[in-house]
Amino acid sequence: MIVVGSVNMDIVLRVPRAPLAGETVTGLSYAVYPGGKGANQAIAAHRAGSKTQFFGCLGRDAYGDLLYHSLLREGLNIRGVVQTNFATGVAFIVVEDHGQNRITVISGANEHMPAEAFASAFNEPDILLLQLEIPQSVVRAAAVAMRKAGGIVILNPSPVQPELGSVLSLADIVLVNETEAMHLLGRSAPINPVNGLAAAQELAAGRQAAVITLGAAGAIWATPERKPELVPGFAVNVVDTTGCGDAFAGVFAAALAAGDSMENAVIRGNAAGALAATQDGAQPSLPLRAAIDTFLAQRFY
Repeated sequence: MIVVGSVNMDIVLRVPRAPLAGETVTGLSYAVYPGGKGANQAIAAHRAGSKTQFFGCLGRDAYGDLLYHSLLREGLNIRGVVQTNFATGVAFIVVEDHGQNRITVISGANEHMPAEAFASAFNEPDILLLQLEIPQSVVRAAAVAMRKAGGIVILNPSPVQPELGSVLSLADIVLVNETEAMHLLGRSAPINPVNGLAAAQELAAGRQAAVITLGAAGAIWATPERKPELVPGFAVNVVDTTGCGDAFAGVFAAALAAGDSMENAVIRGNAAGALAATQDGAQPSLPLRAAIDTFLAQRFY
């Protein structure tokens, strides 16, 4: 499978609670981790057993060098990673005691990712996983190239943006959380396990499938041909929710690439997201395939 997306250095601040406007809060600790939604999802897929190629953009700076070698150590195919003279992207992540996070991203080099490589790189059918921490023009070019090659495009439209236009129409499978689903459907009421069934059915119209993740409550999936289904989540001791959505996305896509059913892909995504919540950081928390298998065996048998 192929992932096209962002790569950032995550600067994680642990605090008792996030500050209010104009307030200063004394933090508990900080750490620096490799991150970026694209890189996170590519690594999640790779650790789940998928042979994964990643396309991203780094700066020629200290963070860029560290991130490049981090990707290299993972064993990913990173021939699609380029370096530019723009600063490497960074994300500032505030994590509260109960595990909830608030994130600010400075895109840097991610905003300058070249799109011209995709037409020649995507020459056979594959599963392509995309997010929105890179320019929509690049996302669109990658999706068009994979569609021409006869592959499947999975779009995780995160962070959600006011206008998506043709990007959304190019997605064979849409994968969103509650907030993103609300935005795409123009709803003001929060998405929950009850009203989320109809929401997933609406998002699935005209495409292969749609998935709405609901955190600890699990995820809802739907196709145009069948009724939507809630797949319950797993209760764990939450340490840090950073990267949980990326864990789900990467493992979900990897499962589909391996030929699993939609339902089993969602189950494995739920397990990956739950496991990621039990550790600090985004990439450090992404589980290996063996850990997911063991987790599911303990929960189901």
